[in-house]
Amino acid sequence: MSVMKKLIIAAMIAGAASGAAARDLVILHTNDTHSLILPDADGRGGVMQRKAIIDSVKKANKDVLLIDAGDKVQGTLYFKFFKGDVEYPLQNMLGVDLAILGNHEFDNGLQALADNERKLKAERLSTNYDFTGTPAEGLYRPYAIRNIGGKKIGFIGMNIDPESIIAQANYKGMGYRDVIESANETAAFLKHKKKCDMVVAVTHIGYTKGNDKTTDPELARASKDIDIIIGGHSHTLIDPNHPEQYPSIVDNAEGRPVLIVQTGKSGKYIGQIRVDLDRLKTTTPADYEYSLIAVTDRFPEERLDPKIREFLRPFTDSLENVKRDVIGYAAQDFINEGRTGAFPNWTADFGSWYGNLVLDSLRQTDPATPRLDFAIMNVGGIRNPIPQGPVTAGHILSTFPFSNHFVVMRLKGKDIIETMEVVAKKGGEAVSREMTVVCDSARNMKHALIDLKEIDPEKEYTVATIDYVAWGNDDMRSMANGRWIYTDEAELCVPIMRYVKHLDSLGLPLTADPRPRFVYETDNTTIQP
Repeated sequence: MSVMKKLIIAAMIAGAASGAAARDLVILHTNDTHSLILPDADGRGGVMQRKAIIDSVKKANKDVLLIDAGDKVQGTLYFKFFKGDVEYPLQNMLGVDLAILGNHEFDNGLQALADNERKLKAERLSTNYDFTGTPAEGLYRPYAIRNIGGKKIGFIGMNIDPESIIAQANYKGMGYRDVIESANETAAFLKHKKKCDMVVAVTHIGYTKGNDKTTDPELARASKDIDIIIGGHSHTLIDPNHPEQYPSIVDNAEGRPVLIVQTGKSGKYIGQIRVDLDRLKTTTPADYEYSLIAVTDRFPEERLDPKIREFLRPFTDSLENVKRDVIGYAAQDFINEGRTGAFPNWTADFGSWYGNLVLDSLRQTDPATPRLDFAIMNVGGIRNPIPQGPVTAGHILSTFPFSNHFVVMRLKGKDIIETMEVVAKKGGEAVSREMTVVCDSARNMKHALIDLKEIDPEKEYTVATIDYVAWGNDDMRSMANGRWIYTDEAELCVPIMRYVKHLDSLGLPLTADPRPRFVYETDNTTIQP
C-alpha cells in the first residue's frame, strides 16, 4: 500500500473516531420550467417527478435550499387557461425557499403578477427592480441572509432589463437599475458590511449573448464579491461534464473563480450545488460540487406525491376536451428549435395569408387599401413543437400561448432594413416567403429583399405582424415607428386555429417550406444558420 493511501485511510479513521463530519449546504435550483406540469412525450420533466427528487435529497441531507430563477409560468395550457393558479401553489408544494422573477411572470401585467406572487411562501428577491407605486410594491426584498451551519450566506436577485423584452404596458411604473452596478453594490454590502461568508446571485438575465443586455458571464467578470450565479432566461444547460461548451467557472474582476449554473428549460433537470461550509475559508467556488439531476419518469407510482396528483386532477381533467379537439393534420414534425427553418417559415406564411385576408376585407370599403408586402413574426412566440399527425386545438393554444394580437401596419423601408440588420445578427427571424435577407459569414446584412427587389429606404411598406413586435420588442426597436392600420380583437391563437381549420376543409395538411429566408455566406458556400 502506498504512503498516500495510508495517509488517506488514517485521516478517514481519525475523522470517524472523532465523530467529525462535514457540514454541507446543498442548493437545489431550477429555472425556466415554463408551466411544464406533466412529463413530456419522452418522459422528461414533470412536477411530481421533481418533487420525488427534491424529497430524496432533503431526506439524505440536513441543510438543503431550493431556489427558482424565474419563468415558472407560460408555455403550456395550464397557464393559458388558469393564469398561475396551478404553478404558484405547486411552487409551495415543492418547498421553494427563494424565488426571483422571470420576464414571463409579467405576461398578464403587474396586477396579475402581484396577485400570483402573493401566493408564494418562498422569500421573494429583486435587487434591481423598483416596484414603488405599483401593485407589486412591498413584495420583494433586495437581499436575503441565511444562517446555516454557523455561516452567513447572502442572496441577491438580479432581473433582466425589461426594455424590448417585456411589453411596456406590462411593467408600466416599475423602475429598473443596471444589473452590474446593482449586483456589485449589494454583494459588497453583504460581504463587507453584513459579513456574509458567501454571496449567491440568483439571476434571470441569461448566459448567452443575444442582444445588448448583460449576461451571467459578463456579470461574473465584472464582480468582486459574488461566489455563485444561479441563472435563467437563456435556457442554457450548463453541464459540468462538458465545460468546453458553456463553462461553469468564470474568473471575476480580481481573478477569483465564480461558479455559474443553469438547468436548461422545462424542468428536465434539477441543478445541485454542494458546498462544504467547514472549508469555506480554504476553498473557492471552483471546488464546489456541481451536478445535474435528470428529471425522468423512473419513479414508481408510490414515490409520487399524492397531494400534488389530487391538486392537479381537476385542472388536468378540464383540459382533456381541448386536447381531443382535432382541427387539422400535420404532414411533418414542426420543431421549434432554432431561429429559422420550417416552423418559423410556416408561422410567418400564416401571417402573410391572414394579412392578405384582412386587407382584402378592408379593401371592400376602401379601394385604396394597399396590398401586403410581407409578414414578420417572432420565433420566441413559438413555444412548443407540433408532432406529425392530428393537430388539436390544444396544440395550437400551447404553441402560441401569449395574449398577442395580429397587426397590419405601414412602415418605412429604412425601419425594415434596420430591423433586418438586427435580427440577422441574432441568426434570423420568422419572415414570410416574400422576404429574403442575404448576410455575410459574420452575420452582417448585405441585402434585404422583398420579392427579390431591394427594399427602398424611403418607400412605405405594408407589414403583417403581432402587437408585441409592432411595439419594438425582441430587439426590433425600429418596428415601433410603424403606423397601425388594423388590429385584430382576438388573441393570435384564434386566427391560427382558423387557418388550420381552413386548410383541413380543403383537404390540405400542415406543411412548411424549410428553405432559408436568411441566407448566410461562408468562404465556400451559402448556408442556413
